[in-house]
Amino acid sequence: MVLGLLPIALLLGSGALVGLTLGLIGGGGSVLAVPLLVYLVGVPSAHVAIGSSAVAVAANAAWGLAAHARLGTVKWPCALVFTTAGVAGAFIGASSASQFGGPLLLALFGLVMISIGIYMISVRPESIGQDVRLTPETARHLLPRLLLFGVGPVGLLSGFFGIGGGFLIVPGLVLATGMGLQNAIGTSLFAVTAFGLATATSYAFSGLVDWRIAALVILGGVAGTLIGTNTNAHLAGHKRALAGIFAGVVIATGLYIVGSGLLKVLAVS
Repeated sequence: MVLGLLPIALLLGSGALVGLTLGLIGGGGSVLAVPLLVYLVGVPSAHVAIGSSAVAVAANAAWGLAAHARLGTVKWPCALVFTTAGVAGAFIGASSASQFGGPLLLALFGLVMISIGIYMISVRPESIGQDVRLTPETARHLLPRLLLFGVGPVGLLSGFFGIGGGFLIVPGLVLATGMGLQNAIGTSLFAVTAFGLATATSYAFSGLVDWRIAALVILGGVAGTLIGTNTNAHLAGHKRALAGIFAGVVIATGLYIVGSGLLKVLAVS
């Protein structure tokens, strides 16, 4: 693919949008990056778009993770346990996905996202927000829940739908531990980074990564991630606003994915 001034500008802008979303709500990198590369930038190969975006999402998520770590919002022990369980669940989910058609899979994923968004709007901010700490004293209560939610539904659904899982990880952490949304967003970036690295490594070994594209998306994402993380920090005292932004993005993306999936199903039939 020839990279002129317009494609370069579009790649930088796409990266900024992906980074902004990751820094602000801890998810949406994979969901946004691939359509942007294919439909906006015009990357001709969907596989190259997926591989290149995986590299960029992993790098931008790692950058966002470092920024959230400086703010003290990352619960590291919870992140490690949840991510390990999620990887195991993703393998199981991925092996089950082949039994379903692609368009139907998209529509199902969209419905899951809409349900998650509705939940995040309906939950009361006062009912969550505990200062969660995974210690030998709290492990008896927290460890089974982190493992349960990590494997399924988060891991299973992430593998089943072939996504990084940020939109699923954040509410999964909230449900499993009762931690505040800001902590869940920061902690989720550890898992998004790990999942993204796994996908990026697989595609890189298959020669399906355009490193020029990945580098430009990463470069744009650096600025976007900083803006998103700083906005997230400013919203720390406005839990309802942060939950509303998260839910709004999730529901809007879910509606788009459901519509796309149903249109493809109708076209085939």
